[in-house]
Amino acid sequence: MAAATPAIAALEDAGLPFRLHRYKHDRRRDDYGAEAVAVTAATLGVDAAQIVKTLVIDLGGTLGVAVIPVPAKLSLKAAAKALGAPRAEMAQAAAVTRSTGYVLGGVSPLGQKTTLPTVVDASVLAWDSILCSGGRRGLEIRLAPADLVSATGAVVAEITA
Repeated sequence: MAAATPAIAALEDAGLPFRLHRYKHDRRRDDYGAEAVAVTAATLGVDAAQIVKTLVIDLGGTLGVAVIPVPAKLSLKAAAKALGAPRAEMAQAAAVTRSTGYVLGGVSPLGQKTTLPTVVDASVLAWDSILCSGGRRGLEIRLAPADLVSATGAVVAEITA
């Protein structure tokens, strides 16, 4: 049976344990992280900081990925430094979709069309499990933070402001 998304396929191929959690995405909302926190945190009884967002950043001509807790704010300067770039800015939506193969609000750090250098905020390692996008709106993957780091080849650094 084929995996539902490339993110799920990536974890299955790596043999890493995970659980899927689905919720009904409200198409009128475009604050995807806040929606995931509002629905998932209450349903699963997890802290909002256990739910992470995947941010694609432009590192001056190349793209990278920053994974941080939904309630946190990304420090572009810290993310750039962690990925060995002189500067960073948020990537344009079209570039995000083209590079990752995912739509905004469903961008997963896993199973991206183009493998991008990734940095995960150090704070997520404090949790036994975290939730990240499963590759579509309304689909979350629960896994160990170390497994996310391993599956993405990420570096870990303090990248929140």
